[in-house]
Amino acid sequence: MGISLVNKLSDSDLKKIESHIFAHQGVPGALMPLLHAVQDDIGYVPEEIYPQISQALALSVAEVHGFVTFYHHFRTHPVGKHVLQVCRAESCQAMGSEKLESEIKAKLGIDYHQTTMDGEVTLLPVYCLGNCACSPAVMMDDEVYGRVDAQAVADLVSEVSNG
Repeated sequence: MGISLVNKLSDSDLKKIESHIFAHQGVPGALMPLLHAVQDDIGYVPEEIYPQISQALALSVAEVHGFVTFYHHFRTHPVGKHVLQVCRAESCQAMGSEKLESEIKAKLGIDYHQTTMDGEVTLLPVYCLGNCACSPAVMMDDEVYGRVDAQAVADLVSEVSNG
């Protein structure tokens, strides 16, 4: 089983978040860019900052929560050093992604939304990488890979873990 990374914000993370909130306050349509800025900076959008965001942007906490949970891109918990996403869309399923998922989970010893014991890799499902012509596809961090099999993914994991 994977590890659960503690959801505790450091003073540094809090300052970064406050800076992003201040920079986006009063800007029309600021929620999406604000959430991206926070996640890009600290790796996720902590639920405990929803009240500050809602107050700064004149939204309800429920609206912020609904926005974060609607978009699969946003994460509400810390992730490992690297994020591996496996496409679960129809094209990838037709080309064997379900078997690939099982093999990846077995190799890493984790399920979706979990992180390996060494904190290196978090496994997440994604519902389309836009690489349907090259199914099945995965994304490691920000790089999409197509026509992968279990060995190719194992090589990717090994490369980022040792690199």
